[in-house]
Amino acid sequence: MSPDLKFLVWATALTALQMVVAAMAATQQVGLPTLASNREDMQALTGIAGRAQRAHRNMLESLVLFAALVLVAQAAGKANATTALGAEIFFWARLVYAIVYLVGIPWLRTGVWAVAVAGLVVIFLQLV
Repeated sequence: MSPDLKFLVWATALTALQMVVAAMAATQQVGLPTLASNREDMQALTGIAGRAQRAHRNMLESLVLFAALVLVAQAAGKANATTALGAEIFFWARLVYAIVYLVGIPWLRTGVWAVAVAGLVVIFLQLV
């Protein structure tokens, strides 16, 4: 398996971990009966539960772009050391992003997000 695909697998695992953390934090805040309901009148999550939920949603948005770029690079035969570097940058930045978001450091979070986007750009530039 190429490094690009390995980082895609690890990014998927990170997304699943973020989902579990978000669910656990939400359970602590509003309780399991509320989460098991239809959530039509559920209060907005705040604090770490809200940050975990937002970080997970952001990862879902980013994972779609990352997966598309990695899979196109593989299918087009353009996966190389540079796309692997872009995948590595993306993965590690997203891991740091998740931690920084949970802790609640706004400006650092934005900077780390930009690093992850740079990883996507590195892959993209190998495809155009």
